[in-house]
Amino acid sequence: MELIDLNDQGFWIGVGVAILCGAIIGYERQLKDKPVGARTSILICLGTQISVNIGTSFTGPGADPTRVIGQVVTGIGFIGGGVILARRGVVAGVTTAAVIWILAAIGVVIGVQRYLMAIILSIITVIILLGLDFIDKRILLSKDREVSREKD
Repeated sequence: MELIDLNDQGFWIGVGVAILCGAIIGYERQLKDKPVGARTSILICLGTQISVNIGTSFTGPGADPTRVIGQVVTGIGFIGGGVILARRGVVAGVTTAAVIWILAAIGVVIGVQRYLMAIILSIITVIILLGLDFIDKRILLSKDREVSREKD
């Protein structure tokens, strides 16, 4: 039994979409100088896509392709948990952990050949990261102005 058919166009399209989706999200993180940049994001998406693709190719008695997805979620949760740090009462890395989690989820979507959905989810993820960052900065900037007015 061949796990990956090198002539399977669907598999290679999935590889390309995983690279694209990982790059879309990873480039945004890299521009902000975050620990999970483009390379890591691409590898998370790609590794998940390959695992799910292989897992869903098993058929027959006792085969359960959904178990691979469950194991991916468990493994990524472990990696994400390792990214979160607490220092002096401040928790850091939660967004990075969430990005790792969504990258794996997008890899699962690619692995079950929902390519357009994966691309749309990647764009939505970047919009959320950029949009909320913009809103946070606007709110913080307003609060800073209010505090400085109160001091005057």
